[in-house]
Amino acid sequence: MQSQIEIRNTARGCEIDIEGTIGVPEAWQFDDPGARVATYEKFRDTVRRIAAIDAQEVAVNIRSTGGDVNDALLIYDALRSLRGTVTTRCYGYTASAATIIAQAASDGAREISANALYLIHRSACAAEGNADQMERQLDLLRKTDERLAGVYAARSGRPAEEFAALMAENDGNGRWLSPDETLAAGLADRIVREKTGRTKALAEKIVRNWERLLASTGIRTPAPRPEPGCNILHAPDERPGNRPEILPMPIPAGTGPTRTKPCEDPSVGEPQKTPNELAYAEDALRMGGRA
Repeated sequence: MQSQIEIRNTARGCEIDIEGTIGVPEAWQFDDPGARVATYEKFRDTVRRIAAIDAQEVAVNIRSTGGDVNDALLIYDALRSLRGTVTTRCYGYTASAATIIAQAASDGAREISANALYLIHRSACAAEGNADQMERQLDLLRKTDERLAGVYAARSGRPAEEFAALMAENDGNGRWLSPDETLAAGLADRIVREKTGRTKALAEKIVRNWERLLASTGIRTPAPRPEPGCNILHAPDERPGNRPEILPMPIPAGTGPTRTKPCEDPSVGEPQKTPNELAYAEDALRMGGRA
Protein backbone atom coordinates (compact mmCIF):
# COMPACT_ATOMS: atom_id res chain seq x y z
CA MET A 1 0.00 0.00 0.00
CA GLN A 2 1.46 3.34 -1.01
CA SER A 3 2.06 6.15 1.43
CA GLN A 4 -0.82 8.54 1.85
CA ILE A 5 -0.66 11.61 4.06
CA GLU A 6 -3.60 13.99 4.05
CA ILE A 7 -3.61 17.33 5.86
CA ARG A 8 -6.87 19.19 6.34
CA ASN A 9 -8.14 22.04 8.47
CA THR A 10 -11.20 21.56 10.65
CA ALA A 11 -13.26 23.73 12.95
CA ARG A 12 -11.26 22.43 15.92
CA GLY A 13 -7.82 22.80 14.36
CA CYS A 14 -5.93 20.58 11.94
CA GLU A 15 -6.07 16.84 11.24
CA ILE A 16 -3.39 14.71 9.60
CA ASP A 17 -4.22 11.23 8.30
CA ILE A 18 -1.25 8.91 7.82
CA GLU A 19 -2.01 5.63 6.07
CA GLY A 20 -0.10 2.95 4.22
CA THR A 21 3.67 2.84 4.01
CA ILE A 22 5.58 5.56 5.84
CA GLY A 23 7.74 7.59 3.47
CA VAL A 24 9.55 6.06 0.52
CA PRO A 25 10.97 2.60 1.37
CA GLU A 26 14.55 1.99 0.30
CA ALA A 27 13.47 -0.88 -1.94
CA TRP A 28 11.36 1.53 -4.01
CA GLN A 29 14.10 4.08 -4.49
CA PHE A 30 15.99 2.11 -7.13
CA ASP A 31 13.17 1.09 -9.51
CA ASP A 32 12.83 4.30 -11.50
CA PRO A 33 15.15 7.22 -10.65
CA GLY A 34 12.80 9.73 -12.30
CA ALA A 35 9.78 8.54 -10.37
CA ARG A 36 11.89 8.29 -7.23
CA VAL A 37 12.78 11.99 -7.33
CA ALA A 38 9.17 13.00 -7.89
CA THR A 39 7.86 10.69 -5.18
CA TYR A 40 10.41 11.70 -2.58
CA GLU A 41 10.01 15.38 -3.40
CA LYS A 42 6.29 14.99 -2.75
CA PHE A 43 7.07 13.43 0.62
CA ARG A 44 9.51 16.22 1.51
CA ASP A 45 6.87 18.79 0.60
CA THR A 46 4.41 17.03 2.92
CA VAL A 47 6.91 17.15 5.79
CA ARG A 48 7.43 20.87 5.17
CA ARG A 49 3.66 21.42 5.24
CA ILE A 50 3.41 19.57 8.55
CA ALA A 51 6.20 21.67 10.06
CA ALA A 52 4.41 24.84 8.90
CA ILE A 53 1.07 24.02 10.56
CA ASP A 54 -0.10 26.85 12.80
CA ALA A 55 -3.01 25.48 14.82
CA GLN A 56 -3.71 25.15 18.51
CA GLU A 57 -5.01 21.58 18.12
CA VAL A 58 -3.42 19.03 15.77
CA ALA A 59 -4.79 15.46 15.58
CA VAL A 60 -2.73 12.78 13.82
CA ASN A 61 -4.69 9.66 12.81
CA ILE A 62 -2.31 6.75 12.18
CA ARG A 63 -3.20 3.54 10.33
CA SER A 64 0.09 2.09 9.12
CA THR A 65 2.26 -0.97 9.56
CA GLY A 66 5.47 1.03 9.08
CA GLY A 67 7.96 1.95 6.40
CA ASP A 68 11.20 3.90 6.25
CA VAL A 69 12.71 4.76 9.66
CA ASN A 70 14.46 7.89 8.39
CA ASP A 71 11.24 9.29 6.92
CA ALA A 72 9.32 8.48 10.10
CA LEU A 73 11.90 10.37 12.15
CA LEU A 74 11.49 13.38 9.82
CA ILE A 75 7.74 13.38 10.46
CA TYR A 76 8.38 12.91 14.19
CA ASP A 77 10.65 15.98 14.28
CA ALA A 78 8.17 18.03 12.23
CA LEU A 79 5.33 17.23 14.65
CA ARG A 80 7.45 17.85 17.74
CA SER A 81 8.34 21.30 16.41
CA LEU A 82 4.71 22.47 16.35
CA ARG A 83 3.54 24.98 18.95
CA GLY A 84 0.01 23.58 19.28
CA THR A 85 -1.16 20.49 21.17
CA VAL A 86 -0.50 17.37 19.11
CA THR A 87 -2.64 14.27 19.68
CA THR A 88 -1.72 10.99 17.98
CA ARG A 89 -4.40 8.33 17.53
CA CYS A 90 -3.50 4.77 16.52
CA TYR A 91 -6.04 2.56 14.77
CA GLY A 92 -5.89 -0.99 13.40
CA TYR A 93 -2.34 -2.32 13.03
CA THR A 94 0.19 0.29 14.16
CA ALA A 95 3.69 -1.06 13.77
CA SER A 96 7.35 -0.37 13.15
CA ALA A 97 8.05 3.15 11.83
CA ALA A 98 4.45 4.19 12.48
CA THR A 99 5.03 3.82 16.24
CA ILE A 100 7.77 6.46 16.02
CA ILE A 101 5.27 9.00 14.71
CA ALA A 102 2.83 7.96 17.43
CA GLN A 103 5.38 9.10 20.02
CA ALA A 104 5.38 12.66 18.63
CA ALA A 105 2.27 13.60 20.62
CA SER A 106 2.21 16.21 23.34
CA ASP A 107 2.44 15.05 26.94
CA GLY A 108 -0.46 12.73 27.79
CA ALA A 109 -1.88 12.86 24.25
CA ARG A 110 -0.85 9.47 22.81
CA GLU A 111 -4.09 7.60 22.14
CA ILE A 112 -4.75 4.07 20.89
CA SER A 113 -8.03 2.49 19.85
CA ALA A 114 -9.36 -0.32 22.02
CA ASN A 115 -9.37 -2.49 18.88
CA ALA A 116 -5.80 -1.73 17.74
CA LEU A 117 -2.58 -3.74 17.92
CA TYR A 118 0.87 -2.22 18.44
CA LEU A 119 4.30 -3.53 17.45
CA ILE A 120 7.85 -2.29 17.95
CA HIS A 121 10.82 -4.32 16.67
CA ARG A 122 14.45 -4.06 15.63
CA SER A 123 15.24 -2.21 12.42
CA ALA A 124 15.88 -4.18 9.26
CA CYS A 125 17.33 -3.56 5.81
CA ALA A 126 18.41 -5.24 2.62
CA ALA A 127 22.17 -5.13 2.05
CA GLU A 128 24.92 -6.60 -0.09
CA GLY A 129 28.67 -6.14 -0.37
CA ASN A 130 31.90 -7.31 1.18
CA ALA A 131 32.56 -7.97 4.86
CA ASP A 132 33.59 -4.37 5.58
CA GLN A 133 30.47 -2.98 3.89
CA MET A 134 28.22 -5.41 5.74
CA GLU A 135 29.90 -4.49 9.02
CA ARG A 136 29.13 -0.80 8.42
CA GLN A 137 25.52 -1.65 7.66
CA LEU A 138 25.31 -3.74 10.82
CA ASP A 139 26.70 -0.83 12.83
CA LEU A 140 24.04 1.47 11.36
CA LEU A 141 21.27 -0.98 12.29
CA ARG A 142 22.52 -1.19 15.87
CA LYS A 143 22.68 2.59 16.19
CA THR A 144 19.18 2.87 14.71
CA ASP A 145 17.85 0.42 17.30
CA GLU A 146 19.47 2.47 20.06
CA ARG A 147 17.89 5.66 18.68
CA LEU A 148 14.44 4.08 18.51
CA ALA A 149 14.66 2.67 22.03
CA GLY A 150 15.72 6.14 23.16
CA VAL A 151 12.64 7.72 21.56
CA TYR A 152 10.32 5.24 23.30
CA ALA A 153 12.14 5.69 26.61
CA ALA A 154 12.05 9.50 26.45
CA ARG A 155 8.28 9.55 26.01
CA SER A 156 7.52 6.83 28.59
CA GLY A 157 9.96 7.68 31.36
CA ARG A 158 11.15 4.07 31.39
CA PRO A 159 14.72 2.79 30.80
CA ALA A 160 15.72 2.34 27.17
CA GLU A 161 16.83 -1.21 28.00
CA GLU A 162 13.19 -2.23 28.53
CA PHE A 163 12.29 -1.22 24.99
CA ALA A 164 15.45 -2.74 23.56
CA ALA A 165 14.42 -6.06 25.14
CA LEU A 166 10.86 -5.73 23.80
CA MET A 167 12.16 -4.97 20.31
CA ALA A 168 14.51 -7.99 20.47
CA GLU A 169 11.77 -10.55 21.16
CA ASN A 170 11.12 -13.24 18.52
CA ASP A 171 14.55 -12.84 16.90
CA GLY A 172 14.17 -9.08 16.63
CA ASN A 173 10.66 -9.19 15.16
CA GLY A 174 9.11 -7.93 18.39
CA ARG A 175 5.68 -8.91 19.71
CA TRP A 176 2.22 -7.54 18.96
CA LEU A 177 0.84 -5.71 21.99
CA SER A 178 -2.80 -5.28 22.92
CA PRO A 179 -3.98 -1.76 23.82
CA ASP A 180 -3.70 -2.59 27.53
CA GLU A 181 -0.16 -3.94 27.05
CA THR A 182 0.75 -0.86 25.01
CA LEU A 183 -0.50 1.35 27.81
CA ALA A 184 1.35 -0.69 30.45
CA ALA A 185 4.57 -0.47 28.43
CA GLY A 186 4.36 3.32 28.44
CA LEU A 187 3.88 3.54 24.67
CA ALA A 188 0.43 5.14 24.93
CA ASP A 189 -1.32 7.43 27.39
CA ARG A 190 -4.97 6.54 26.87
CA ILE A 191 -7.15 3.86 25.30
CA VAL A 192 -10.05 5.21 23.27
CA ARG A 193 -13.09 3.08 24.05
CA GLU A 194 -16.07 5.34 23.36
CA LYS A 195 -18.21 4.75 20.28
CA THR A 196 -19.11 8.33 19.46
CA GLY A 197 -17.35 11.46 18.32
CA ARG A 198 -13.98 10.31 17.08
CA THR A 199 -15.32 6.95 15.90
CA LYS A 200 -17.89 8.80 13.81
CA ALA A 201 -15.13 10.98 12.36
CA LEU A 202 -13.14 7.84 11.51
CA ALA A 203 -16.17 6.34 9.73
CA GLU A 204 -16.60 9.52 7.71
CA LYS A 205 -12.91 9.37 6.78
CA ILE A 206 -13.32 5.80 5.53
CA VAL A 207 -16.28 6.89 3.39
CA ARG A 208 -14.19 9.70 1.88
CA ASN A 209 -11.39 7.27 1.10
CA TRP A 210 -13.78 4.94 -0.72
CA GLU A 211 -15.23 7.83 -2.70
CA ARG A 212 -11.72 8.93 -3.65
CA LEU A 213 -10.90 5.36 -4.70
CA LEU A 214 -14.03 5.17 -6.86
CA ALA A 215 -13.17 8.50 -8.44
CA SER A 216 -9.69 7.24 -9.32
CA THR A 217 -11.26 4.33 -11.23
CA GLY A 218 -13.37 6.65 -13.37
CA ILE A 219 -16.54 6.63 -11.29
CA ARG A 220 -16.95 10.33 -10.64
CA THR A 221 -20.30 10.29 -8.87
CA PRO A 222 -20.34 8.34 -5.59
CA ALA A 223 -23.32 6.17 -4.81
CA PRO A 224 -26.10 8.12 -3.05
CA ARG A 225 -26.13 7.66 0.67
CA PRO A 226 -29.33 6.17 2.19
CA GLU A 227 -31.79 8.46 3.89
CA PRO A 228 -31.80 8.41 7.71
CA GLY A 229 -33.82 5.49 9.00
CA CYS A 230 -34.04 3.87 5.58
CA ASN A 231 -33.34 0.19 5.06
CA ILE A 232 -31.08 -0.03 2.03
CA LEU A 233 -32.73 -3.35 1.10
CA HIS A 234 -36.03 -1.56 0.34
CA ALA A 235 -36.77 -0.34 -3.14
CA PRO A 236 -37.48 3.44 -3.38
CA ASP A 237 -41.26 2.88 -3.42
CA GLU A 238 -41.04 0.51 -0.44
CA ARG A 239 -39.38 2.91 2.01
CA PRO A 240 -41.17 3.76 5.23
CA GLY A 241 -44.09 6.04 4.48
CA ASN A 242 -44.30 4.95 0.84
CA ARG A 243 -44.81 1.24 1.36
CA PRO A 244 -48.23 0.05 0.10
CA GLU A 245 -50.49 -1.72 2.55
CA ILE A 246 -50.40 -5.49 2.13
CA LEU A 247 -53.67 -7.25 3.01
CA PRO A 248 -53.58 -10.88 4.15
CA MET A 249 -55.04 -13.45 1.75
CA PRO A 250 -58.11 -15.21 3.16
CA ILE A 251 -57.61 -18.93 3.68
CA PRO A 252 -60.62 -21.27 3.62
CA ALA A 253 -61.54 -22.87 6.93
CA GLY A 254 -60.07 -26.29 7.51
CA THR A 255 -57.12 -25.66 5.21
CA GLY A 256 -53.85 -26.54 6.86
CA PRO A 257 -50.27 -25.95 5.76
CA THR A 258 -49.20 -27.86 2.68
CA ARG A 259 -46.38 -30.29 3.09
CA THR A 260 -43.74 -30.31 0.40
CA LYS A 261 -43.65 -33.73 -1.23
CA PRO A 262 -40.72 -35.33 -2.99
CA CYS A 263 -40.85 -34.96 -6.73
CA GLU A 264 -41.39 -38.14 -8.76
CA ASP A 265 -39.17 -38.94 -11.71
CA PRO A 266 -40.74 -37.24 -14.74
CA SER A 267 -41.59 -39.05 -17.94
CA VAL A 268 -39.45 -38.49 -21.00
CA GLY A 269 -40.05 -34.99 -22.33
CA GLU A 270 -42.11 -33.96 -19.31
CA PRO A 271 -40.86 -30.81 -17.52
CA GLN A 272 -39.81 -31.47 -13.94
CA LYS A 273 -41.55 -29.42 -11.20
CA THR A 274 -39.87 -28.52 -7.98
CA PRO A 275 -41.41 -29.55 -4.64
CA ASN A 276 -42.43 -25.92 -4.03
CA GLU A 277 -44.18 -25.75 -7.41
CA LEU A 278 -46.11 -28.93 -6.60
CA ALA A 279 -47.06 -27.57 -3.19
CA TYR A 280 -48.24 -24.28 -4.73
CA ALA A 281 -50.39 -26.17 -7.26
CA GLU A 282 -51.98 -28.19 -4.46
CA ASP A 283 -52.77 -25.00 -2.49
CA ALA A 284 -54.33 -23.43 -5.57
CA LEU A 285 -56.60 -26.45 -6.06
CA ARG A 286 -57.70 -26.39 -2.41
CA MET A 287 -58.72 -22.76 -2.62
CA GLY A 288 -60.68 -23.25 -5.83
CA GLY A 289 -58.12 -21.78 -8.19
CA ARG A 290 -56.10 -23.28 -10.99
CA ALA A 291 -52.41 -24.04 -10.98
